[in-house]
Amino acid sequence: MSTTITRTTHAPYPPLPYKKIAEDILGARYELSLVFVGERRARTLNITHRKKDYVPNVLSFPLDAQAGEIFITPARTRVEAKRHHMTIAGYTGFLFIHGLLHLKGHLHGATMEKAEKKYISKYKLK
Repeated sequence: MSTTITRTTHAPYPPLPYKKIAEDILGARYELSLVFVGERRARTLNITHRKKDYVPNVLSFPLDAQAGEIFITPARTRVEAKRHHMTIAGYTGFLFIHGLLHLKGHLHGATMEKAEKKYISKYKLK
């Protein structure tokens, strides 16, 4: 698995086993780009690609069957983690898992929530 992590914002991102989690969910041959972006860039991506005008916490874009991109907005993560009674690291991991499951083809619903809980537990995210 090839996993590239890029930070385009000054906000730090928590050290998590991103590559291991991604490989666990998407398989060893998947090529993934994970980008931590500021709110302005996240909003622009959301408007451009989804026609939705708000700052998202996570966006995922499949490029083809074996490659995709995930964008996480640390500013949203810090705010939302408290609401979900999670640490910033735990919530960042949850958003990463959520994005990976979308890349795998999951839609929001009970099946996706079950898979999220499984991986949150497996990787001890709080």
